[in-house]
Amino acid sequence: MSVLSALALARRPSAAFLTIGLFWGAWAAYVPEVKAGLGVSDGEFGVLLMGSAVGLVAAMWIAPRTDRRLGRLAMPVLATAFALAWTLPPLMGQPAAFALSLVVVGLMSGLLDVTMNARTSELEAAHARPLMNAAHGMFSVGYAVAALYAGAMRELGASAFLAQMGVALVVVLLLVPRMVQEPAQVEAPAAGRGRYPLVPILLCGGVVLSAFMTEAATESWSALLIERELGGRAAEGALGPFMLGLTMAVGRFGGQVVAERLREVPVVIGASALAATGALTAAWAGAPWVATLGFGLFGLGVSVIGPMGLALVGKLVPPHFRTEAISRAAVIGFSGFFFAPVIMGLVSQGAGLRWAFTAVAVLVASAIPLALLLGSRQGAASQSAA
Repeated sequence: MSVLSALALARRPSAAFLTIGLFWGAWAAYVPEVKAGLGVSDGEFGVLLMGSAVGLVAAMWIAPRTDRRLGRLAMPVLATAFALAWTLPPLMGQPAAFALSLVVVGLMSGLLDVTMNARTSELEAAHARPLMNAAHGMFSVGYAVAALYAGAMRELGASAFLAQMGVALVVVLLLVPRMVQEPAQVEAPAAGRGRYPLVPILLCGGVVLSAFMTEAATESWSALLIERELGGRAAEGALGPFMLGLTMAVGRFGGQVVAERLREVPVVIGASALAATGALTAAWAGAPWVATLGFGLFGLGVSVIGPMGLALVGKLVPPHFRTEAISRAAVIGFSGFFFAPVIMGLVSQGAGLRWAFTAVAVLVASAIPLALLLGSRQGAASQSAA
């Protein structure tokens, strides 16, 4: 019942999380077809995918101001803009135009992402209970459903544009009207804003980076691994991102229950180890079903790392810094979307996709030492408070 009650409390930002998941899930299943249509190599495709990362990182810096300007309408306005942006990439047959269209998608995605995370953190503070994992779980639900839907659409011969338009209609008609939410009004103390919380932002941002970087790499390349390295069909390739989204949803909803009973740091450590194991399983699989299982284990582990990193930064900084701190930590985290396509493309072209996913395992395990540093910092803060 704790998951359902958390979703009820966070129902407005959860609709925004679901929106982002639907679009990126549908996109992931179409990556092999889009790449083939562009006629580029793995390395070149990785560089083109940086377009979305450029937009995402740019969005992080302007998101707090956009949030203040739009107020209660921030999530519905940004979600509508995000849906419209996704009509562009499927129509771009030239590599340069495709990359530019992804910049627009990344910008709109980033603006919505910071806003919905800030609203969730505000609700956590207002209700004094963790909500971030449940809200992020709705992203994973949308991602899994859309990946399965897009796989079926590919089998039927539908274009990526038609598939994304179907998602856009669902979002604009059913989800956008549910996103209106008043932002919390928090004034800075009369004595001033105080010392800027740089260290918590950097540490939490690093944890989020390890999760989002490897998640982005797996989202974009899992179908290619199954289809190209293991000879899977289009429907089997779509099972890679589908299983990733499904197990991430399970992990995040389970993480919601765990977050109410355990501290974040030990959970991040265990989740990082599980995600690394899953990435290695997928990397060296001998059959599509084994790779799908590996992606499932990876999704189960990586699912809670990013949400808990963002939840931690919201807790470790003063309330008047919360939106700005979440935005800055998200800048660090979403820069993973900048690096992941390049690393995956270059490693894949130079050594093969199997070694590229081995690199994913190493990267996600890097959250462990950062979590240990956060744990020691939390312990010191608790002792000083006592």
